[in-house]
Amino acid sequence: MFPAKLNKGDEIRVISPAESLTMIAEDQRELAVERLKKLGVDVTFSTYSDTDKGTLSTPIEERISDIHEAFRDPKVKMILTTIGGFDSNQLLRYIDYDLIKENPKIFCGFSDITALSNAFYRKTGLVTYSGPHFSTFGMKKGISYTWEYFEKIFTQSAPISVLPAEDWSDDTWFLDQENRNFYKNKGYEMISPGEASGRTLGGNLCTLNLLHGTEYMPPLEGAILFLEDDEMTIPQTFDRDLQSLIHQPGFEKVKGLVIGRFQKESSMTMSLLKEIILSKEELRHIPVIAQASFGHTTPRFTFPIGGEAKIRAEKSNTVIEIVKH
Repeated sequence: MFPAKLNKGDEIRVISPAESLTMIAEDQRELAVERLKKLGVDVTFSTYSDTDKGTLSTPIEERISDIHEAFRDPKVKMILTTIGGFDSNQLLRYIDYDLIKENPKIFCGFSDITALSNAFYRKTGLVTYSGPHFSTFGMKKGISYTWEYFEKIFTQSAPISVLPAEDWSDDTWFLDQENRNFYKNKGYEMISPGEASGRTLGGNLCTLNLLHGTEYMPPLEGAILFLEDDEMTIPQTFDRDLQSLIHQPGFEKVKGLVIGRFQKESSMTMSLLKEIILSKEELRHIPVIAQASFGHTTPRFTFPIGGEAKIRAEKSNTVIEIVKH
């Protein structure tokens, strides 16, 4: 079940199912609203989006109320999360999935929001999206690639060829918008060759793994997995987190793997990543692509949870195409 695309006059509702809007600087909020309005839409904020509870998220009942209100409101066509965090999975058993199924609309975010995006898809069949947060659009520089694919996936229906970004950054842009460090992107890295088409699943690996063994974990059969992780994940933890996913029922029928760029503090190198991937017999028969422009570095493309993609992994011609979104 695909939600309707955005049209002029639609409303985007910003909610905070993980950390609060209070951590986003006022000037960055204003820039994010200004940028989103270029789509011809209105931007509103949920009742409890800016409640401040210090180091913890707001009470479960407040976050659930905001989710339900956003899906219930007929004017809202897109729900955009403020930012990630650590405890979106607290909410899963309290969500009214029938309400979501009866009111399908765009739901977008990444990082900790991976738990919600995949659970919504599993419980309702609604295709959700791993893409930028509201806070992402408060970035002054290095945002054009992110914006391009965000706009394409939510306003167009044609297949989208996902090209590598020209450059990338892993700096604390939200602390200093002017002094940024950008690096030339060398493009996709083919780890294992091949071609595949399948259903798109994934997001933040360590968050996706929180769903293992629960009713909220989507089936893996026939999937192309898009996986990334953040600065807290060193090569050894990525290795075991990936192995944990490989142990899940249905993984033997996964069609392919696309890995997002790692943050510098993770200390993941391409040689280490190749060693991890090539050490796993379960991955030897599927195409594996690395250094894709999504995850916790910037910029990032948006992809659907429950859509369809085609990939081709070759040394001289590696391709990622979002076919249905």
